[in-house]
Amino acid sequence: MKKINLIIATALLTIACNNLKDKEFKIEGEAPGIENGKKVYVNLQTETGILAKDTAVVTDGKFLLNGTTDGIDLAFISIENEPFNLPIILEEGEIEIKIVKDSVQNSTLGGTLNNEKFQKFNEGSKPITKKVIQFEKANKEKMQKAQLSNDTITMGKIRKEYDKFQNEMNAYSEKFIKDNKDSFISVLLIENFLMRQHLTNEEIQKHYDSLDKSLLDTKSAKNIKKILETSATINIGDKAPDFAAPSPDGKKISLKESLGKVTIIDFWASWCGPCRSENPNVVALYKEFHDKGLNIIGVSLDKDAAKWKEAIAKDGLTWNQISNLKHWQEPIAKQYNVGSIPATFILDQNGKIVAKDLRGDALKAKVKQLLGIK
Repeated sequence: MKKINLIIATALLTIACNNLKDKEFKIEGEAPGIENGKKVYVNLQTETGILAKDTAVVTDGKFLLNGTTDGIDLAFISIENEPFNLPIILEEGEIEIKIVKDSVQNSTLGGTLNNEKFQKFNEGSKPITKKVIQFEKANKEKMQKAQLSNDTITMGKIRKEYDKFQNEMNAYSEKFIKDNKDSFISVLLIENFLMRQHLTNEEIQKHYDSLDKSLLDTKSAKNIKKILETSATINIGDKAPDFAAPSPDGKKISLKESLGKVTIIDFWASWCGPCRSENPNVVALYKEFHDKGLNIIGVSLDKDAAKWKEAIAKDGLTWNQISNLKHWQEPIAKQYNVGSIPATFILDQNGKIVAKDLRGDALKAKVKQLLGIK
């Protein structure tokens, strides 16, 4: 009888301590070194901008954020007037955070399943991240000089070395997905692979199908499904559908008039980090092969004309550029079922799609093959 009473008492105590309502989250944070009165924010990044979920004030090195969430999503903790932006998983439950003021990497997460998993992923990736930071520090000045002098050989060597770390991180991430099918972090990693075209759609589909069913209702999982369903409708071997849109100076330019012996349709945007990082490679490719028959037409998913034009000038994109300035509602992107950028379609002299989403050395090799250059 006493044992039964003890069980009941323990259960009541658990209920009393964990009295969160349905869909409610509570973030208990420790922030040593952050002065009293500083504001702490938890925000979601949405397609339309930043969505503030709650604000708290640091008191004696601690803070408390709470609110409700419609599901599991990626959020960020920031601190007033501090260069600090800590990713967390916003979900129902009691989330625990310990902030290291000068190091997002050494801050810790816990309390809920997905934040525990996020912490596990972060701990496992630290050795790789450390090597990346050391490499970037050692090669920063060399890379800047190469960019200023347009030394494509040096830039290529540095990027090739950097790719080794990226490949190591890719392998670690894929293993994490296989070992943590019930983790929202796995969904984010699959989505990231899909956005970067690191894996084939078939490989992405296998990872998606292996996920715990409870994760399929998240925004990221739905996005993966949508892209997989639509990307199969324009295939290699098909004739590339024609399109036209205004250039930066308002002139309407079509795909048909932009065709060369080899043509690259490049979907990008000024706000797309991976697109901007890839642009120097594309510029170098265009300079080397344009006289031999390579043409490119850029289709931007921008919505701000000034930022679009500024990025074209800054990155030195001298080929045809067009956009309807409709962001993800860009009709050409919809026509080609583009759900993530950067995205590229490589066409032969007849306007037939012969490859998709090639980067770096693979793209250069394909262009040379189509131009008949050994």
